Amino acid sequence: MSYIKQSVEKAVSPMSPTRKVVDLQRDTLQGLQDKQPLTMDHGVKVSDTDNWLKIIGSENDSELKKNGPSLLEDQIGREKIHRFDHERIPERVVHARGTGAHGYFRVTDNRASKYTTAPVLTDSSRTTPVFVRFSTVQGSRGSADTVRDVRGFAVKFYTEEGNWDIVGNDIPVFFIQDAMKFPDFVHAVKPEPHNDVPQGQSAHNNFWDFVGLQPESAHMVMWVMSDRGVPRSFRMMQGFGVNTFTLLNAAGERHFVKFHFIPELGVHSLLWDEALKINGQDPDFHRKDLSEAIESGAFPKWKFAIQTIPQSREHEFDFDILDATKLWPQESVPLEEIGELVLNRVVDEFFPETEQVAFCTSHVVPGIGFSDDPLLQGRNFSYFDTQISRLGINWEELPINRPICPVFSHNRDGKGRHRIVKSEVNYWPNRKNIGFPVSGEQGGYVEYAESLKGIKERARGSKFQEHFNQAQLFFNSLAPYEKSHLVSAIGFELSHCDDPVVYESYIDVLNNIDFDLAKAVAIKVNGKVPTQPGRPNDGKRSKGLSQLDFFPKEPTIASRRIAILISDGFNAVEMQAVRAALTSVKAVCYLIGPRRNHIRPMAGQDFGPGVFADHHFDSQRSTLFDAIYIPSGEEHVRTLAKNGRVVHWVREAFGHCKAIAAVGEGVDFLRDVVRLPGVDLFVSSRGQGSDEVVTSYGVVTTGKYSISSAVTDVFNIAPDTRGFASNFAFQISQHRCYERELDGLTEQVAF
Repeated sequence: MSYIKQSVEKAVSPMSPTRKVVDLQRDTLQGLQDKQPLTMDHGVKVSDTDNWLKIIGSENDSELKKNGPSLLEDQIGREKIHRFDHERIPERVVHARGTGAHGYFRVTDNRASKYTTAPVLTDSSRTTPVFVRFSTVQGSRGSADTVRDVRGFAVKFYTEEGNWDIVGNDIPVFFIQDAMKFPDFVHAVKPEPHNDVPQGQSAHNNFWDFVGLQPESAHMVMWVMSDRGVPRSFRMMQGFGVNTFTLLNAAGERHFVKFHFIPELGVHSLLWDEALKINGQDPDFHRKDLSEAIESGAFPKWKFAIQTIPQSREHEFDFDILDATKLWPQESVPLEEIGELVLNRVVDEFFPETEQVAFCTSHVVPGIGFSDDPLLQGRNFSYFDTQISRLGINWEELPINRPICPVFSHNRDGKGRHRIVKSEVNYWPNRKNIGFPVSGEQGGYVEYAESLKGIKERARGSKFQEHFNQAQLFFNSLAPYEKSHLVSAIGFELSHCDDPVVYESYIDVLNNIDFDLAKAVAIKVNGKVPTQPGRPNDGKRSKGLSQLDFFPKEPTIASRRIAILISDGFNAVEMQAVRAALTSVKAVCYLIGPRRNHIRPMAGQDFGPGVFADHHFDSQRSTLFDAIYIPSGEEHVRTLAKNGRVVHWVREAFGHCKAIAAVGEGVDFLRDVVRLPGVDLFVSSRGQGSDEVVTSYGVVTTGKYSISSAVTDVFNIAPDTRGFASNFAFQISQHRCYERELDGLTEQVAF
């Protein structure tokens, strides 16, 4: 067990279980002991689970036993194999790979009461249990976590009025406007039908053919090809309801609404090279990251916000507010923060919780309703139908899906029925007056009385015909390094398309967004370079589109993973002081050495058999950490210098713009062995015993760090602090030093 895990287990006390967790305990087998015997599903104890019942004979009455045929009558054997054969249910067509956690939602500001009567959004005295499932979209259950893709962000609120599901994504818009196109989109993005390739990515002919011929997808493509497509963590991405819903207040007034989740840790991403490598090095990276954070007490947290538009203002905008390929710019429709979402409990068993949880956009509670968003209208039908296909008609009786409020209906029977109802009647009206409907005043769900007039036809509203304004707005709002990453991402994807018709036609789409963008991509993929823009770029920008807009107000390194590279002869006292400073603000430190065993400190430092390393150099990579620290120690650094893997560790971290820190001889290692280009380092001529701190391009170096240094290092995660650990923490809190990219330093390092 690592040092940090031991410390956390002492410090973190479990939170009281929510009502949903208590509800699940009715179906949780707990307290299993060594003396618990094995039984069959009908309760009979099992005498042998290793051998099928068979005829055992002998040759010519000899003592040599011979296997005869196995017997069909063996109920123990048949049940074991039958149950195994049926362990898998149909995986989700999309969002197949995911992970989940329990938590709670609280209202922090009741301002939503002017928009809705729903207590889940207005009652600050409530703690509403939730279950959240994060997922990728394109790949199967066996695909990797860090592929470029949309991420599902689905939240089930177990409210006192019934379950409310927000079935969202980490991107606020979608590829299509009308649900009628959903099968076409999914068929296009999934592996191609002739060879079932590729898995877990959109870099192929069919996807880019579809989006090139379906320009309504242009806005969404910009988001997915941006850094948003490769999030650093589920905990560091936004969540959006995507569709337009409605809120109904006590006066009967209706508002249109969009739902937002904003992560406390900020919105951060991987670099593409990093994501590609993690796919092979640790395909479960995001799933492990979520569990690690919760189990270490760094509970993931999001602010919950709404955007609202009165029904009277529906048509005031230059886009249709019901178009799922459009967002509502914050300059026109400000966000109002009203609550917080916290995840504080991992699942007890993956399949019955995470795999069997099922969400429906049609699951709303009184005070929340639907709009005429054509994508939402189709989703309301599709999701319910999908859950029946996967889990059976009684899927809402499964423990993870059942509400915590009383449930009663006259629905009966069907596959997988759990509930037993003692009643002589199963219909309404009935002579017993059982199972009667109630009015809205008594809590019944009542639809908004909307007046409609029109012509029945297969068409879309006139404002649904414009597809490029917001794609351009998004691109204009990105930081320079974000734009560079987007160009590289589209170039990567289109370079995997071998049909010239596909990549050449998409250049035309890009030219309607931005002329320079289209030219840059065309040059990368050998497309036709445009000579003039398809339409002018108005230069407009909007708040909340660049990830830079979401940096935490107070810098934090909570849950950030820091690799400490050590070898025999390292300065353990210094390492302990730096590690203590970092873990005091909830960073997670791992010791990486030449072996997973005790590593001997430098002479004169008594640490018994040594300090135990969590991993060895070959078992982990820099891609799996947010920062690297190299302690001092002459013998230790000589050993590191002879290890090409360690040198690659540091160069790769530098190429991925991560924070790097070193002390004493560790600084010499950076200068003389790793040879970081363009970086100012602490110079030993100032005295190896000097504690002066030099920070350059996210690299923090000093001559020494001792217990006395730690005492004077007033730990404050802020720019221009004097202490070594404080400076290092601030560089980590910035997520990456993208100036290395912009100034061309990363191009000079092979990684």
